[in-house]
Parts: sequence; C-alpha cells; structure tokens
Amino acid sequence: MTDATAAGTRSRRAPAVPSRTGRQPAVAHLRRAKDWMDAHYAEALDVERLAAVAGWSRYHFIRSFAAAYGETPKAYLTRRRIERAQDLLRSANLTVTEVCLAVGFTSLGTFSRRFTELTGQSPSQYRARTGPPAIPGCYVMMWTRPSTFG
Repeated sequence: MTDATAAGTRSRRAPAVPSRTGRQPAVAHLRRAKDWMDAHYAEALDVERLAAVAGWSRYHFIRSFAAAYGETPKAYLTRRRIERAQDLLRSANLTVTEVCLAVGFTSLGTFSRRFTELTGQSPSQYRARTGPPAIPGCYVMMWTRPSTFG
C-alpha cells in the first residue's frame, strides 16, 4: 500500500469506485461519461443524459463521479467549458458573447461569473492580457457549424 493510498487520497487517473454489476469496471462507466462530456461540452447537457451515457442512475452517477474525480459532473463540465473558452479567447477573433455561446453557456452573465471564479479575471481582462487572437472568428464559427456534407 502506498503512502497516498494509506492517507486516503485517490489518483484522478484511477478512480476507486466499486462496480455495481461486476461485468464492467466502474471506471469504464465513468470514463465513458467523462469522454462524452469532453466531446459534447458545447451542447446543453444535463445530469440525466450523462448518467444514461454511463449506464447508471442519476444519483449513483453523481456520487461515483465525485468520489472518483473530486468534483461533481457539473463542476467538471463547467471547468472544461471555461478551459475551452480560454483557448478561444486566446486564439480566435470572436466576441466574448460568441465565445460564451460556442462553449455551451446560454447566459453571458453566468459565463462571466464562472470564468472570473475559475481564472481570477473577467473574459475581457483575460483576452487583453493574452494578446491578439491568431484565428479569424469567421473560421472558428464555420468550424462549429454542422456540416451538410456527410
């Protein structure tokens, strides 16, 4: 037993959550939902949908996710959206409102508040400190639109 295990701390890479069914390790369920959140962060997601992706009930999913990763699914999704917003603010010539909508927030006020809570500065301040964007906004918006070619 390692010192970290003895102290009761868990690695974020190896969740210590027991499997309910024994057929598939619990970590596979959680990783499936986490990967799905990473791929669909810009969509309107709710806990019921995420729990369905994991194949668990809403409450079991929330408890297991928090035990394994140290944060709730909602907190994880918010953090991922803010990380993506930071990338867009650094690299794309989009307005703060366009960035807000591109990363899955529906309220500019909520986006700004969460961004400030997690980064310590407003989206506008963050952009001002990182310099001019490298990618024109029209290309970013074109990339985020659904394709009709297949």
